[in-house]
Amino acid sequence: MHKSRNHASKGLQKVKTTGSIRIIAGKHRGRKLPVLMSDGLRPTTDRVKETVFNWLMPFLNQSICLDCYAGAGSLGFEALSRGAKKVALIELDKNAAKQLQANKTLLKANNVDIHHTNVLSFLASPSTEKFDVVFIDPPFRKGLAEQTINLLENSWLAHDALIYLEMENDNDQLSIPDNWSLLKEKSAGQVSYRLYQKTDLTD
Repeated sequence: MHKSRNHASKGLQKVKTTGSIRIIAGKHRGRKLPVLMSDGLRPTTDRVKETVFNWLMPFLNQSICLDCYAGAGSLGFEALSRGAKKVALIELDKNAAKQLQANKTLLKANNVDIHHTNVLSFLASPSTEKFDVVFIDPPFRKGLAEQTINLLENSWLAHDALIYLEMENDNDQLSIPDNWSLLKEKSAGQVSYRLYQKTDLTD
């Protein structure tokens, strides 16, 4: 199964056909959601997604989640299915955002908000709420991961928030805030998957 993780710099160029993502567990277990299969997709396997959500499972129930580079919404809709109270998905590409909205309707998910906008612009605005779980899976080698992290630190994260970061594993220049603790880490091919938790330095 595939997950579209895109941004302006990556772009959905030529829409080839319609594929699907599968929700692995929870309320919508086994449900397949249509997605646009396009040039520039970066596949994410069900196996990796299952690992990530095994890490997150103790923390998802009634959480408020943010999927920063939503693409097909694979992570956001999975979090919803597994008990998240509210999920916000940010996606810049017009067609991908439209498909997210269609899938929200398909799932009758009134607790999902779709934001068709640039992630960095969205996070640069004043914080509207605190997020318990945040997914960061930007296009590679664009410097977006660090910019996103810095903006999240401006007040978007709840106390003890969990941050899932997916990035190229040769990125050894990434600066992580001092109050983020690495809980889990795994690599597959050229991709690194990490789970951090924010803590107050005074704790």
